[in-house]
Amino acid sequence: MRLPLRLSTPLSRYLAMGLDWLMIWSCAVGSYRWFERLSEADSQLNPMPALYDWVVLLSILVLMLMSDHVYRSWRLHHLSDMIRSVLTGWLVALLSVVVWLFLSKFSSDLSRLWFVGWAISSTLALCLLRALVYGVLHLLRRSGYNFKTLLLVGSASSFADVKQALAAAPWSGLRVQAALAPSLLEAYLADPQAPPCDEVWLCMSLTEQTHMNTALYALRHSTANIRLVPDAFSRKLLKYGVSASVGIPMLDISANPITGLMRLLKGIEDRLGALIILSVIAIPMLLIALAIKLTSKGPVFFKQLRHGWNGKEIWIYKFRSMVVHHEGEFLVTQASKGDARITPLGAFLRRTSLDELPQFINVLQGRMSIVGPRPHAVQHNEHYKTLVPGYMLRHKVKPGITGWAQINGYRGETDTLAKMQKRIEFDLYYIEHLSLWLDIKIIFLTLIKGWVHHNAY
Repeated sequence: MRLPLRLSTPLSRYLAMGLDWLMIWSCAVGSYRWFERLSEADSQLNPMPALYDWVVLLSILVLMLMSDHVYRSWRLHHLSDMIRSVLTGWLVALLSVVVWLFLSKFSSDLSRLWFVGWAISSTLALCLLRALVYGVLHLLRRSGYNFKTLLLVGSASSFADVKQALAAAPWSGLRVQAALAPSLLEAYLADPQAPPCDEVWLCMSLTEQTHMNTALYALRHSTANIRLVPDAFSRKLLKYGVSASVGIPMLDISANPITGLMRLLKGIEDRLGALIILSVIAIPMLLIALAIKLTSKGPVFFKQLRHGWNGKEIWIYKFRSMVVHHEGEFLVTQASKGDARITPLGAFLRRTSLDELPQFINVLQGRMSIVGPRPHAVQHNEHYKTLVPGYMLRHKVKPGITGWAQINGYRGETDTLAKMQKRIEFDLYYIEHLSLWLDIKIIFLTLIKGWVHHNAY
């Protein structure tokens, strides 16, 4: 019988820190030799200046301060989670160094080429090291080493999802030792022939208090990790955040997800991003405005009332893509394929999403975000809020120029209820998983997939 090889000890954590330290310093020295090396005629190589050593040391210290976030067990997580964690920590470390250099006025004594080369090479090295470790552990676990044993407690029907998830994640190295009902748990633990387990998973709903108490009483002497695996409805509730009011813990089933640090980061991302983008697209926007004026009568911009953050009504701007026309007070007709109201230039602008460029002004004003659910006309909100469950929850965040629904293909006309339901499903996913990294991913995919879409007309 193969014995489990344990790699989650404090020693392995310190080893990981040491390897990161070695990789960061090696990249620093390597970058210095590359950018600041002596001429080929000189056989002597000067050591890296003391300032460079202090820059590297400070970055390592900042990274180590976040050790609880970066250096922890990743057995139950994907490689992407591990890499995202170290990228966050390393980005904070690099920004801390930049701030220190700026405040100390040492930045002029440092080679910018060296700093950029070191930052890029060290980032790649940290990610590659984790990919290598992940691959080795994956291989070990598939070979029968470095595994953990589980004891499942609950009903037979509750075990199916857990076993299916474990079968789809062989990289976790988790093995089910036994699965039994709560009433049989105490007898099983008292059996001297039963091997000890590493973790006990209680597969129960939050309402099964009697069964939970029975299981916890049977486990009163156990030193194994005990985890609750709730049913589907309970998991849905637990996805929401926890807050406290007058000392009472509460589940925030419908609360604003943008608070505290996230609100600050989102605000910086939007205002700074909009300012940079507007400075880049200013001339193209002037050319588009001129083309609209020369090809059709009417104003350059189209202004429409829509719902913003917390349902507040806001005006959003677009380049006018239709001939000037008037509809009823409570009627807003979506553009459709072959719509006679759309001008030839307007068709091009809508197909390429160039008509939405003025919305970066809305972002700069604080009315919109770069990333978020696309704003719908007020009349459409009134129509769909009774037809699609959770529809108005999309207004818990600012509307965006691009969003999770748009990069997943739900953009343009929603001529069926099913299409709108899918769009809202993606919008709510974004709100529930809102993070700076998800915003970066959406912006990146928007740039990769482009602004042109067959459903935009």
